[in-house]
Amino acid sequence: MDQEHHSLTAPGGLWAVTGLLTLTALLSGCPAPATRPSLPSAPTDAPRPDVAAQPGPAAPIPPASRPPAPPPREHHLSPATRSLVTQARVLLARGDLDAASSTLDRALRIEPGNPLLWIERGRLRLAESDPRQAEGCGRKALALASGDRGTQAQAGRLLADALRAQQRNPEARDVEAQPYMR
Repeated sequence: MDQEHHSLTAPGGLWAVTGLLTLTALLSGCPAPATRPSLPSAPTDAPRPDVAAQPGPAAPIPPASRPPAPPPREHHLSPATRSLVTQARVLLARGDLDAASSTLDRALRIEPGNPLLWIERGRLRLAESDPRQAEGCGRKALALASGDRGTQAQAGRLLADALRAQQRNPEARDVEAQPYMR
């Protein structure tokens, strides 16, 4: 047995056993054993650590590797805030500006980041003859409405109306000339 073991480890013996196994596998219909892939050779133009990188113009990002544009956003009111906005509009139509204001404040406590509520509040401030507060509401709504062109347009109309109420017509025209207003 000792002699057999030595014959397998001898240089010619190992090759003979490997060849015999491969031949047996081929004849029995088994697929040949997978060969081990060779490692890729090192690139010849890889940066060398002893050479400093040369500054140069940045390569443009190909269109395929740019992140996709986010889908357009649409803001909506939740059922609770929609109900409060409806109540505030009814109160405003009746002339009860204080009750309409407190109702919208409740809605804003529920959804403070909803630009539609800031637009409602701005419209109420215009009805109260407070164009400076309406302007602030319009700017806040516009900041929150990014990605939603319809809401941006509503916020822009509110802002332009608030600026006109303050006799700031050139600024109102600038707002109306913005791309989201078209």
